[in-house]
Amino acid sequence: MNIAILGFGTVGVGVYDLMKSRTDLCVKYVLDLREFPELGSLLTHDVNTILSDPDVDTVIEVMGGLHPSFEFVSAALNAGKHVVTANKYLISTYFRELTALATQNGVCLRCTAAAGGGIPWLVNLERAKRVDRITRLGGIMNGTTNFIMDAMQHRQMEFADALSQAQALGYAEADPSADIDGWDIQRKLAISANIAFDCLLRTEDIPCCGIRNITAEDVQMLATEGLSCRLLASGQRNEGSVSAYVEPTLLADGSPEAAVPSNFNLITFTGEAVGRLSFFGQGAGRYPTACNCVQDCVDIANGCGTFYSAAMKHVPVDNDAVSHAYYVRTAAPDGWLQHLTRRKMGSGVITEPVSVRAMHEWLQQALLRDPGCFIAGLL
Repeated sequence: MNIAILGFGTVGVGVYDLMKSRTDLCVKYVLDLREFPELGSLLTHDVNTILSDPDVDTVIEVMGGLHPSFEFVSAALNAGKHVVTANKYLISTYFRELTALATQNGVCLRCTAAAGGGIPWLVNLERAKRVDRITRLGGIMNGTTNFIMDAMQHRQMEFADALSQAQALGYAEADPSADIDGWDIQRKLAISANIAFDCLLRTEDIPCCGIRNITAEDVQMLATEGLSCRLLASGQRNEGSVSAYVEPTLLADGSPEAAVPSNFNLITFTGEAVGRLSFFGQGAGRYPTACNCVQDCVDIANGCGTFYSAAMKHVPVDNDAVSHAYYVRTAAPDGWLQHLTRRKMGSGVITEPVSVRAMHEWLQQALLRDPGCFIAGLL
């Protein structure tokens, strides 16, 4: 198989390194605007060189971002080339368009590294679906936020200090918004739910609350109650709809997610027959992510010719179908919150069970009154 790598950054270098010793996968081109003398004749600055070469079987997109990634991947699919990508932003935004293009052109689109990094998450969802019905999925899908929460809980760090350390270690970007505001998890959840539930969710269908406003005082108080906070994705199949949301979640100490250390992920699905299966590992990083890109190429070379799901349909998101109690801390409580309050806890309150839809809608208004407002679901 002849391969072109689009992007020679962290993951692109990892893919190239892993392929150098293989005889079944041959890197014919590397596309990047920068100069890399060590690549010699493999380097090209023009994507048309790749698109017009009939010997290129598969394009691996690891550039990141939406543009020109979308244009390049679309052109590759239209040129009859298989595509492997680690780009969760691209797949979650253009899920309908890219899966349709792959089908129309009779080529394979795979994105195992886009949700789970090095964890073989999507391929196991695909495998389980062959004989089982997936009813739930979710868990810790972002290593940066887990690193921050773990450091705040076990090393009593302030949020800003934990974030700075995550940035120094390369776990968080200079602009960490996609991680700490939950957008990265939102994208991974959209991809995962679409595959597990054969649906067509958009990221804007999934309400999202991050950890930006959590304080060391919150974390320490929760620890005295035997609770740990983690930023979790949650998806659930209902009758005729699905529920999907991202929010900080309070877990009893000793639960599997509460025990996940540092920047690791723990992602879980539940099947009607198989029950609960969880996948633990590195959700990002050069070689873990590159491993899944290369695995996708091997699968294609061995005859895999389709996306993970072929029966996608429009399904409404119903977050009224899920209700639970919340921990809420705000300097500007209103009558709605006061009516729901069950008891005080630290600087906040614990509510009666309330639907996820109602709480997330309330939060958007509450943040206008109190930009430091923080909520966490209580399971």
